[in-house]
Amino acid sequence: MDETPRLLLIPTTSYRTKDFLAAGRRLGVEVAVGSNRDSVLAPLADGRTTRVEFADAGRAVDQIARYAARYPLAGIVGVDEGTTTIAATASDRLGLPHNHPAAVAASANKYRFRQVLTEAGLPQPVARLFAAADDPLATARQINNYPVVLKPLQLSGGRGVIRADDAQAFARAFERIRTILAETSEDTGLGAKPYLLAEEYLPGGEVALEGLLIGGRLHVLALFDKPDPMHGPTFEETILVTPSRLPEATQRLVVERTEAAIRALGLTEGPVHAELRLSKDQGPVPIEIAARSIGGLCARALRFGAGVSLEELIIQHALGRPAASLERESTPVGVMMLPVPRAGRLKEVRGQAEARSVADIVDLRITIAAGTQVRPLPDGDCYLGFLFARADTPEAVEVALRRAYAHLDPRIA
Repeated sequence: MDETPRLLLIPTTSYRTKDFLAAGRRLGVEVAVGSNRDSVLAPLADGRTTRVEFADAGRAVDQIARYAARYPLAGIVGVDEGTTTIAATASDRLGLPHNHPAAVAASANKYRFRQVLTEAGLPQPVARLFAAADDPLATARQINNYPVVLKPLQLSGGRGVIRADDAQAFARAFERIRTILAETSEDTGLGAKPYLLAEEYLPGGEVALEGLLIGGRLHVLALFDKPDPMHGPTFEETILVTPSRLPEATQRLVVERTEAAIRALGLTEGPVHAELRLSKDQGPVPIEIAARSIGGLCARALRFGAGVSLEELIIQHALGRPAASLERESTPVGVMMLPVPRAGRLKEVRGQAEARSVADIVDLRITIAAGTQVRPLPDGDCYLGFLFARADTPEAVEVALRRAYAHLDPRIA
């Protein structure tokens, strides 16, 4: 009998499947991939792929349970927003380590997230929920104080997030988000609910915290500064740099607020990715606590102990194995998510060799194939690629990323 532990990875269109598979090989773990589409190689894959219908959570859990009856699982990892609740529910049914499904569901629903944190007494923006079918201008007149930020309930990565400074801008943003919801495929598991959230706009910068929960205790893996302003009207992310250059007192408060939000939600196990707004009046305000790790290829910037990847840490925890070290390598690092500048068909990205030659740049990955139709955020759902830097100081990391980016010239027809 094969004693190799088997872990089920359930992504949708995740960039990170390849990295998780490589991490599994390094750890001697058989990683199977659950997808909402049948693989043409499934008959030859000996259970390394399986079909999971993300659009129907109950059916998805049944499918995972049937798969586990044939191929016993040691753990399940949901990689993105559309799969974390399914992973937690399936783990609960199979008796595997997991977060409570209700806690994960609350973290994935922006309105429920606001309710839970408000009830816990944590600082939060004032938020109101509206049906997507409501009249945009009539809805705009219900807002007493502008600016506000409109967003869908479940999309991630800044998709559909728009600032409105007055009633006319609110109505335009409302209509735009309705279109985005209509275009969102249920197959991703996101289940684009027909509602919009209107939140009080909080001025200030942002930080991102990457952590791992073990038995309810938060282990901070990295705290990223976001040096580019996040003022709107759209909120695409670009540069992330760690370690943070914030004052130590501010960093401690970021961690304390994140821990308090995690306790309020009831999350206890596995990766967490937190986004906090640095409000002048309220201090760090949790904007998002996701029961998953950082998205895209951003995790490639992180290494722990003797070169261990974030994916390896996640797999080890999912299997109940202690990690040799949760300490990030001390060298300052950063990643830049390359924005799509305009809509059209991507022909090529020029200047890649020049960008790679910039001092302290360690990698550049263009993740969209030539010929692909692209759209910028908030309408689109992807970046052109990812740029990585390592240097002696966080300031040098940021400079390298900006210099390299200046060489890139996306040609979009």
